[in-house]
Amino acid sequence: MKDLKEKITALKAEKNAVILAHYYVSPDVQEIADYVGDSFYLAKIAKSSDAETIVFCGVEFMGESAKILSPEKTVLMPDASADCPMAHMASAESVLEMKKKYSDLAVVCYINSSAELKTVSDVCVTSANALKIVNALPNENIYFIPDKNLGSFVRKNSDKNILLNEGWCPIHNNITAESVKKLKNKHPCAKVLMHPECTEDVLSCADYIGSTSGIIEYTEKSPEKEFIIITEIGVIYELQKRNPNKKFYFPEPLPVCADMKKITAEKVYSCLRDNLNKVEIDDKTREKALIPLNRMLELAR
Repeated sequence: MKDLKEKITALKAEKNAVILAHYYVSPDVQEIADYVGDSFYLAKIAKSSDAETIVFCGVEFMGESAKILSPEKTVLMPDASADCPMAHMASAESVLEMKKKYSDLAVVCYINSSAELKTVSDVCVTSANALKIVNALPNENIYFIPDKNLGSFVRKNSDKNILLNEGWCPIHNNITAESVKKLKNKHPCAKVLMHPECTEDVLSCADYIGSTSGIIEYTEKSPEKEFIIITEIGVIYELQKRNPNKKFYFPEPLPVCADMKKITAEKVYSCLRDNLNKVEIDDKTREKALIPLNRMLELAR
């Protein structure tokens, strides 16, 4: 691993490259990354970085977002097959149909979505800023795509008329309230922190609901020593790194995103060495998809 790290470091300098990694990829990949974070943070880094090449250790929509925001940069994906099923759980056709039904409709698109879905959306959001952005919009009617669970969470905490799409994250959607309650019974002193991609009955068990970065920040600031973490298992690396003296418990079966785990340090090295898996987006798609992404960056300030 040390030898591989040195090779990657040399290649980064040679190619003016930066490595971005999502919290859900494996610990060995997070260890070699220059920046580790959630989708929103990494999108901002991709745009502001001076690097000519971005190696995005995440799934397809993340690489697409980086390319949309920075078309002049080379964006490489360590594994071209790493994808997010939820990113495709809505259609441009359904969005256009909804726009016909509601004259003042704003299409709010979770950043966990394909470039195609972004082209028919008014603004993108992340789990960290969805509620803030929805409440800032002048529209009364909001069509939230593609995640019904995050959309439902926003609806519960907003006065807007939130219309939901039938999409979900397979990992978070499969976590049950029963598994959370079992953990609470086993660790009664532990605070329950969870991601809003979970279902409503699971969210009802939470002490705190927030984005991955929000969950991490909560554990750092909290005086508590034990936490039940209801999100993808990859976040354990950053949690333990920042809180070496605290304990973290995850539900069974462990919430593992197989697509995120496709990315390895060896694949990072190969794609950087050989310029593999370049993200390509045609100009028309990029220009349309850029509008909601830029609006997100503006409204989230």
